[in-house]
Amino acid sequence: MVALVTGAAGGIGAAIARTLGEEGIPVALLDRDEDGLRELAGKLGADGLRVAAFPVDVGSSARVEAVVDEAERLLGPITKLVNAAGVLRTGRAVTMSDDDWAATFAVNVNGVFHVSRAVVSRMVPRRAGAVVTVASNAALVARADMAAYCASKAAATAFTKALGLEVAGYGIRCNVVTPGSADTPMLSALWSDRDRALRSSIEGSPKVYRTGIPLGKIATPADVAEAVAFLLSSRAKHITLQHLTVDGGATLGA
Repeated sequence: MVALVTGAAGGIGAAIARTLGEEGIPVALLDRDEDGLRELAGKLGADGLRVAAFPVDVGSSARVEAVVDEAERLLGPITKLVNAAGVLRTGRAVTMSDDDWAATFAVNVNGVFHVSRAVVSRMVPRRAGAVVTVASNAALVARADMAAYCASKAAATAFTKALGLEVAGYGIRCNVVTPGSADTPMLSALWSDRDRALRSSIEGSPKVYRTGIPLGKIATPADVAEAVAFLLSSRAKHITLQHLTVDGGATLGA
C-alpha cells in the first residue's frame, strides 16, 4: 500500500500524512510549499516513517502527471489518495477579483481533478483503491465572505462523488471529509485576536447567520486525519459516495 497526500505541508495534510505513516503506509507528500514540505518530510523520516516529498502545484496538470509517475516509481503503486490541498480567499462575491476566484478554483477544484485523474486512472486497471477529498462544511451551508471557497468545496464534493460512481465497478471507493473550523494555519491566518476568534467560532455569530459549535471546541488536525484514515481503511470497505462531516455539530447535521 502507498498513499499520496496533497497539501501535505498544511495543518490537516500534515496530520493525515503522519496518521497514515504511523499505520506503516509509505506516503508521497505533495505541496507547492517546498520548504514546508521538506521540513515535514524530515520530521516524519526522523520518526521512522517512510515518506517522500514531491514539490508540485496541483493546478498544473502536466506537473501532476509527472509527479504521480515519479511517486509510483519510487514508492510503488498508489492505493490511497487524499486530496487535502486547499486555499481560502475571503471577500464579498460582488467585489471579489478574478484572480482570487481563479486562484481558489485552481487548487480546490482543478487540483482535485488533476490529481484524482492521474491517480485513479492508474488504480482502475489494478481494480482497487480509495480516495478521500477534504472539502469543508462550507460546501454544505452558506458562509458570508466565503463565496469562492464555498463554491469550490461544493464542486470538489460533487466531483468526488461522481468519480466514485464511475469507478465503483473497479472496486475503487471515493468519499469526502468535510471539516468545520480547525486549528490550522489557514484558519489562524484570518485571526487578529486568537482568543476572540476562537470564542466567535465556538459561540457563533448571529450577525452573519453562523451557528456555533455544539461540542464547544474547534477541531484539531488529528481529528480530521482520523476520519480520513477510517474512510481509506478496510473498516470502511462498503462505504463510498459519502461525506463525513467533522465539525463538532456546527452545521447541525446538514
